[in-house]
Amino acid sequence: MSKSVVNQSSEPELDLLTPLLDHAESGWTASFQGLRLHTALQPIFSISHKRIIGYEALIRAFDTDNASVLPLHLFQLPTSDPEDVLLDRLCRYLHVQNFATLDDDVNWLFLNVSPRVVATGKQHDSFFGQLLSRIGFPSHRIVVEIVEQPTDDAEQLRDTVNYYKQLGCLTAIDDFGAGHSNFERIWNLAPDIVKLDRQILTRATNDKRARQILNGIVSLLHQSGCLVLLEGVETREQAMIAIDGGVDFVQGFYFRRPGLELADITRTSTDLDALLNDYKKSSQTELDPTHELSRYFRDRFQQATASIRADIPFAAACRPLTRHHTVSRCYLINDKGVQTEDTLRSDNMIECLDPRFRPLENTHNADWFRQHYLRQALNQPNRLQVTRPYLSVTGAYMCVTLSQAFQHDGTTKVLCCDIISR
Repeated sequence: MSKSVVNQSSEPELDLLTPLLDHAESGWTASFQGLRLHTALQPIFSISHKRIIGYEALIRAFDTDNASVLPLHLFQLPTSDPEDVLLDRLCRYLHVQNFATLDDDVNWLFLNVSPRVVATGKQHDSFFGQLLSRIGFPSHRIVVEIVEQPTDDAEQLRDTVNYYKQLGCLTAIDDFGAGHSNFERIWNLAPDIVKLDRQILTRATNDKRARQILNGIVSLLHQSGCLVLLEGVETREQAMIAIDGGVDFVQGFYFRRPGLELADITRTSTDLDALLNDYKKSSQTELDPTHELSRYFRDRFQQATASIRADIPFAAACRPLTRHHTVSRCYLINDKGVQTEDTLRSDNMIECLDPRFRPLENTHNADWFRQHYLRQALNQPNRLQVTRPYLSVTGAYMCVTLSQAFQHDGTTKVLCCDIISR
């Protein structure tokens, strides 16, 4: 193993770190407090592109007996801010040096920045621009990941993030959705990418409501101008949830574990075509039940609307719908969005009404014009529309709304039916 022969320069911070790096046939390593540090890479995939678009660099430490040392224990070794900064810089130096030697001149390198380094400001990190310049690595291929932490100086954090942006790097907020995460930071820091915390995915795997929340978070982040990466994808089911949730990028053991054989990692491939084809087949039933609901209730809606046109009383006309055990209520709306008949509740729903939400039960003369299902029905008359699950304002329960516009006595009416979503 030979010592680093990286060209010396006038940057004292880099000159201090360079002797800590070694080079061998397998790549670059570094020394820190008796440990040998290696770069591990984990691929990040774009669902739409169906290929790798970047790699997260992770540090792996080994003792003198070549036994693995947990990263948590490694980062507990520094006993002062200067030592913490030194370790952070050494890791990034090692990662960039290794990545620059790979046969990849397009994809991103995701680098973590120590929260302490971010909090103490860019004066500790001015070396990074010098590092990229010395190695000759383009800044636009770096994604700087910042773990969300409480900070006493939001302006300093913003200045530090702007420093990386001015270098030409992309920025990412890591572990969004855990701890101190909030959209205030998204708006203040305007990151290019947001990495969702794996706990969000874990909850979405076990709870359909959490899955809807995941989808909503992704939508809000997209509207905020951020690309979204979901990490911690470990199973095929979770990969399907990621696809359905609309995230842009995925990362996790299901696709590829982090590896020390860097050249092999860059040759990683995954069959996203098969996943997407399976998603397309299942989306009409498991992930998007609207097709099955529409097919099942279409005849019942036809019966109900025909009865209303025949001037049969509303309650009797809707019996084919209200007697079904999944239906919570039926109601009729005019083309202005105003409810024209009292709400019909199914017998099952009456029995399980939550008295805490009684102020929301009476919807006489309610205005539903803002609801997407109304506008959709008016735009496509005589065609049954089905929403995704959402929280009903009439009782704070999850439901799916079926709606259909039709003509009666020269006016347009919309018949609506809420299905309880469990």
